[in-house]
Amino acid sequence: MGHLRPKIVSELPSSAHHPPERERRIDLTRFRNRSLQSGVNPFVYWPARAILVPAFLLYLRMQRIGREHLPRTGPLLLASNHRSFLDPFLIGTMVRRPVYYMAKRELFEKRWQAWLLNALGAFPVDRGAGDGDAMATARAILERGDCVVIFPEGTRIRSGGLADPRRGIGRLALETGAPVAPIAVLGSENVRKGWRIRPRKVRVRAGRPLTFPRLERSSPNLAAGVTQRVWACVSLQWEWLGGEPRAADGVEQRHAGEGVSRAA
Repeated sequence: MGHLRPKIVSELPSSAHHPPERERRIDLTRFRNRSLQSGVNPFVYWPARAILVPAFLLYLRMQRIGREHLPRTGPLLLASNHRSFLDPFLIGTMVRRPVYYMAKRELFEKRWQAWLLNALGAFPVDRGAGDGDAMATARAILERGDCVVIFPEGTRIRSGGLADPRRGIGRLALETGAPVAPIAVLGSENVRKGWRIRPRKVRVRAGRPLTFPRLERSSPNLAAGVTQRVWACVSLQWEWLGGEPRAADGVEQRHAGEGVSRAA
């Protein structure tokens, strides 16, 4: 038996000595917990904001429209299209309080980057798995009265019009009762070229928040309906800025028209 042990060890697959890449990644749960328990790091967030706002206004000639529509206190969902990695920071300048947002889990694999993003309000989401933990984190942040930025398209759309939204925004709106402000960002896709940040004009426009009745549990159909109504309002802001019109069904646009007129 003593002669068998070396043989057994030598035949073990290499994965037994070296865990798979996915298992060696940083534990993402602690970043979600930090967003819930500690919030943003004030010694990082506010100095970063003090630097970024003037830089955006001067270098990117950022134009912010509709800031008066956004409440200064209480829970708030900011639903926006997504064109660039800068979008969460651009949208964050629309309110005078910290904002939280989901960021893909790959951005949390480098420890220094994960710490910095978490300090600035990001928490991880596994986009391909319909991450329930990330949704629960967003729900808890809203329930304590803070702002959460959601990109219903689910990923960056670098060119053309708006993509179809996912229904997570509708589910969050219904299950938290938080008002949803439709926001559009135009021009941020032109800012970055490789590692260079170019002086391209960026515009951000917010509409009046929409409110929906709070439900303990939302059905998929109801969440999808709320999502379409919110997205019609985001489309209105987008087209007002000069964005390419969304190729949407005319009947759907008519059903959403009443909500759109209130969000303008």
